[in-house]
Amino acid sequence: MNRLLRLLLLAPLVGGVALAVHVDFPLCPLAGTFGIPCPGCGLTRATLALMHGDVHAALHFHPLVWLLSPLFIAFTGAALLELMREPSEPGAEARPGFRWNTRAVSIVATALLIVTLGVWLARFAGAFGGPVPVTSLRDWLTQNR
Repeated sequence: MNRLLRLLLLAPLVGGVALAVHVDFPLCPLAGTFGIPCPGCGLTRATLALMHGDVHAALHFHPLVWLLSPLFIAFTGAALLELMREPSEPGAEARPGFRWNTRAVSIVATALLIVTLGVWLARFAGAFGGPVPVTSLRDWLTQNR
């Protein structure tokens, strides 16, 4: 599959997410279905606030935005670059890419998961500006009739 075709296949996905963010559609399956926040609830709003330079609002929406958003952007960018790379010719030396299955990546991912779950539970108890207000799919549909 060539690069242009990969870009054309990726464009509707990116456009759909951008449209969902624009109309405040509940992207989180847990919040949309059950009306309770997930561990990452608030990260989209926090990232958008951070992009507009509003650090206070960003930290209010999710206190780990300063860590999780750059990591998400970096890993998504790395995955997109890997997707867009031309495959190696058969028999040619493999090109180096990011190794996702290393021990260090597993340790960092586990630590991030533990910290994120800890913040999530603390927010349910009222810490860090929690609990996070969420919009369920039913609420969103009712508001946008």
